[in-house]
Amino acid sequence: MPKIKLTKSELKQQRDALKQFQHFLPTLQLKKQQLQLEIRNCEAKMEKIVSQEKAFDDGLDRWAALFSLSEIHAKAAEILSIKKVVTSRQNIAGLDVPVLDRVEFDEAAYDLFATPPSLDDALDALKNSIRIRIEKMIVMKQVELIARELRITSQRVNLFEKVKIPEAKENIRMIQIYLGDEDTASVGRSKMAKRKMTEAA
Repeated sequence: MPKIKLTKSELKQQRDALKQFQHFLPTLQLKKQQLQLEIRNCEAKMEKIVSQEKAFDDGLDRWAALFSLSEIHAKAAEILSIKKVVTSRQNIAGLDVPVLDRVEFDEAAYDLFATPPSLDDALDALKNSIRIRIEKMIVMKQVELIARELRITSQRVNLFEKVKIPEAKENIRMIQIYLGDEDTASVGRSKMAKRKMTEAA
């Protein structure tokens, strides 16, 4: 801890600092709680996405009877391509995070008579799969950003709670003791001087 001046001006500075720390601490604590809540929300979203992924993978068994998985991917690669991934920004406790709005696809024309009727359903399923996987990446990015901000905010809360506020209180206590002793000594010196003047008179 740096050495402090045992003066009235330093006492005022320490009191002002303490007041400032105590003013900002509740805001930081609230931000920490909001970020923790958002992390839990992201975890719930991720669970839902993983469940959707599993449902899609299970659903592929339906197409396996019609054509092989490699054929599905080959046909999809020929017909489907991602045109645009549209995202927006959402403010969470002062932090901007990406949010998926939609995925737009380009779909090449294909011969309806030369392909199985089930291909349309298979393509829809693959579109959903792509959306799910893109959303998963974006939610993972959300978690990364929120977790980083939570770590920084938690460090600040700990700094205020465990270092800055106790330090300022201890500094104030030390200065008050010193100034109180000085006042007592000053009164004692004044009385002694007065007594000597009386005796001299």
